[in-house]
Amino acid sequence: MSSLELFLVVLAGFGAGTVNAIVGSGTLISFPTLVLLGYPPLLANVSNNLGLVPGSLAGAVGYRRELKGQGTRLRWLVPASLVGGSVGALGLLVLPAAAFDAIVPVLVALSLVLVVVQPRLRERLAGRLVEDRDGRPSTGLIVGVALAACYGGYFGAAQGILLIALLGSLLTDDLQRLNGTKNVLATVVNAVAAVVFLFGADIDWTAVGLIAVGSTAGGFVGGRYGRLLPPTVLRAFIVVVGVAALVRLLAP
Repeated sequence: MSSLELFLVVLAGFGAGTVNAIVGSGTLISFPTLVLLGYPPLLANVSNNLGLVPGSLAGAVGYRRELKGQGTRLRWLVPASLVGGSVGALGLLVLPAAAFDAIVPVLVALSLVLVVVQPRLRERLAGRLVEDRDGRPSTGLIVGVALAACYGGYFGAAQGILLIALLGSLLTDDLQRLNGTKNVLATVVNAVAAVVFLFGADIDWTAVGLIAVGSTAGGFVGGRYGRLLPPTVLRAFIVVVGVAALVRLLAP
């Protein structure tokens, strides 16, 4: 890669780490950037996933205050994320690369739709299901988190949007606290998928390192200052980058 391309990947990692900590769709910045630079979709997905792990952890640390009092909730939802993330990552390795190349434009398009409709979806479904008095999440939420983790282990783009939509729709709690929960669950999924990929997938370690540097810095920035950024601006930026990636993916 040229010096400009190296800088662009680090910058994309920073943007992804920042956005993941705030709204949870940062993969739609870093993954499309790798694709636009000529990386095959499967290689871009795996390398991007590994690079975002430290950024996800940084974002979770940034929301540590909001995580106080959520121990029971996490004790139920973290195992669901571990199981779902493992299944999704194994599915990526088992299915042929051609299948991923064919489905990834659809997944990107669906992710972009989720980014756009998530606020309205949350408003319509808010508070439908709640936790037990002891803090145990409903069975529906546990299953939903496991399915979202399966998707996140396979692809990852807009995984955080799925999670925050589920949590915000099925729990009655402050959105910033739920965002902290989302960051922990996304970190778990990315980490378990990364472990699976280490043993069975091709990885571009240059891309991993560059995204890791950027996403770690972005995760800390997003975790600290994310509440100050207007969500509408972030969503618009994500949609623009995602559409550019779709054009690149669908080009003959």
